[in-house]
Amino acid sequence: MTSPDLRPWPPSDRKYRRSEVTAIVGSGDLVWQRAASEVLRWKVKTASGFDVDTTSQVSAGDRAIVTARALGFTVVEPVEVVTVVQEPDRSGFSYRTMPGHPVDGEEAFIVDRRGDDVHLTIRSLTRAAARQPWRVLYPLLLVAQRIVRRRYLRALR
Repeated sequence: MTSPDLRPWPPSDRKYRRSEVTAIVGSGDLVWQRAASEVLRWKVKTASGFDVDTTSQVSAGDRAIVTARALGFTVVEPVEVVTVVQEPDRSGFSYRTMPGHPVDGEEAFIVDRRGDDVHLTIRSLTRAAARQPWRVLYPLLLVAQRIVRRRYLRALR
């Protein structure tokens, strides 16, 4: 759904809240090599304050447990990697949420080169999870999601 393999992101299912944000990570071959590798090892998540039960390079079908801790609460977020992209000028992956995750949807982390500049793009499609208490907390989760996206955009600098 988040199409990390496509540069322009085509229209998506209207049942989901859509977000796409991009920031420059840096420039040059060394920045590209580092960022292209780190994005595939969950670095965007771990550098943003999350724990991930693996730091191995992602593969489609991998399942991971992402853990968030804030204000004395621990939130467990089960996910499954859907798509992995490794091209000369594009690297990244998407994952979908699994039952037990606070939201329902998909998120992608994509690093790409545009000339000498290296960009990080975060795409997400989100809707309220079916289960409580997450369904009723969805408006608060949207606020948290905006804060986390800002952290994501700084994660590979």
